[in-house]
Amino acid sequence: MNNPTREFLGIGWKFPLQVTPGGKIAQAKYEQRIEESVYLILSTSKGERPMLPDFGCGIHDLVFAPNNAGTIAMVTQTVRKALVAYEPRIDVLDVAVEAPPEQLNLLLIRINYRIRANNALGNLVYPFYISEGT
Repeated sequence: MNNPTREFLGIGWKFPLQVTPGGKIAQAKYEQRIEESVYLILSTSKGERPMLPDFGCGIHDLVFAPNNAGTIAMVTQTVRKALVAYEPRIDVLDVAVEAPPEQLNLLLIRINYRIRANNALGNLVYPFYISEGT
């Protein structure tokens, strides 16, 4: 018997695209699908998809921004806005951005979320590189 609560979470192609040893397209299911969706939203820059020009996250406009409090605030706001707009299966609980002192061009974006269908908590850390030319 299928659980309709979990089916709402979705089943689809694994991201990044993979092929199983049997030659089929690998699939992601349920909670894993949501995590991959969050990663996909953050990895896509606005305008990258011609048929969905507003889809994605605007953090890519900040790739050469200075590593300071203003940039961290912009990244935090931009990530939250993109996830609220494009991932309706979750409630964004917290977005925290930190800059490790040993890597001046790296921002670690920590996202905590709750899956609406089953109240399961999820989190991920997305590495975002700024000032790549330095």
